[in-house]
Amino acid sequence: MHRNRIKMICFTIGLMMAVLLAGCSGKQDARTVELSEAKEGSVAEEKEEETEDSAIEENEDIYVHVCGEVNQPGVYCLPAGSRLYEAIEAAGGLKEGAAAESLNQAQEAKDGQQIYVPSIEKSLKEGVSGEGEPAEASDGKINLNTAAKEQLMTLTGIGEAKAAAIIRYREENGGFQSIEELMEVEGIKEGVFNKIKDQIKI
Repeated sequence: MHRNRIKMICFTIGLMMAVLLAGCSGKQDARTVELSEAKEGSVAEEKEEETEDSAIEENEDIYVHVCGEVNQPGVYCLPAGSRLYEAIEAAGGLKEGAAAESLNQAQEAKDGQQIYVPSIEKSLKEGVSGEGEPAEASDGKINLNTAAKEQLMTLTGIGEAKAAAIIRYREENGGFQSIEELMEVEGIKEGVFNKIKDQIKI
C-alpha cells in the first residue's frame, strides 16, 4: 500500500514536470516565430524605402536657362548631373562667333542656373564668363576657371599655346582648386607662375 502511494506521487510529479516543460517549449517556439516575423517585416520595409529613394533619384530633373549665342535660347529640362555642354546642345548648339572657351562646358549644371554664352566680341570687351560673371573682377585679377583664351593671353608670359593648355586642363579636371595648381599645366613652370600669381585667382 505504501509502495503504491509512492509510485502515484512520483507519477504525478513526472506528469507535472512534463506539462511544464511542454509549456515552456511552446512559449519559446512562439517567441522565436514572433522575432522571425518581426525581422522579416523590418527587412521588407527597408527594401521598400530603398526602392522609393532610388525611384526619386532616377526621376530627378533640373531646369536651366540657356541664353546668349545659342541657336535656340530657352528653358530646358535635363537629367540631374548633366553638363553644360549638354545644356548647350539642347539649345541647338553654339552660334558662329560664340565665345565657346569663355565657360567650362565640362562643369555640372545646377537646377535654376542661367547659362549665358557671350559673343567673342562681348567676351573680349567686357570679360564676361559663361555664367554671367566677370572673368576679370574689379581687383583686376583673371579668373582661371572662367577666363577666355584671349583674356589669359593678357597675362605675363602666357601666349596662345599656354592659354589653350590652361583651358584644356580646367575642362579635363573640372576647374582649378587653387592658383598653385596652374603649375600642373603643361608648359607652365614655377618661374612663369611667380610672374603671374598676383594677376590671377580662382
